Amino acid sequence: MTFDTNDEDSAWQSPIWIAHTNCLLNSYERLIGRSLIPRSTPEVDARNLFEASFVVVAHGTETDPLLSYGNVSALRLWKMPLSTFLGTPSRKTAEPVHRDERAELLRRTTENGFIDDYSGIRIASTGDRFRILKATVWNVADENGQHIGQAATFAEWLPL
Repeated sequence: MTFDTNDEDSAWQSPIWIAHTNCLLNSYERLIGRSLIPRSTPEVDARNLFEASFVVVAHGTETDPLLSYGNVSALRLWKMPLSTFLGTPSRKTAEPVHRDERAELLRRTTENGFIDDYSGIRIASTGDRFRILKATVWNVADENGQHIGQAATFAEWLPL
């Protein structure tokens, strides 16, 4: 997916971004059984998820999956502008020593549809390390039910 990331504050207004947000939220609701945010119109949902105080990230289905979504909380945590964040291989959010753990997390999510018990160490673009706690990771499907990636959300993390 390609988004206009020149204006980070309004990226959520893009029709492609709104559609992708809708896929993230609908998939979460279908798999988890509750809403990630209070739902409204697709446009309001896109803004509310982008500006949420908790982290939401997603990647696509490429062989080396690329980040396809990051809200403001994720951008701050990973210390990257949206234009850099989108398209970054998602494996680069973890140190090489923790990538096997990350791969196992993604395998479990693929098999089960979601997991809601993940904690692990990640690394920001500056090299700062942090532990995410109680993350939920889920498979994302488009409006036709086609698998388009995986997403994660968490509200707790600790600097290391």
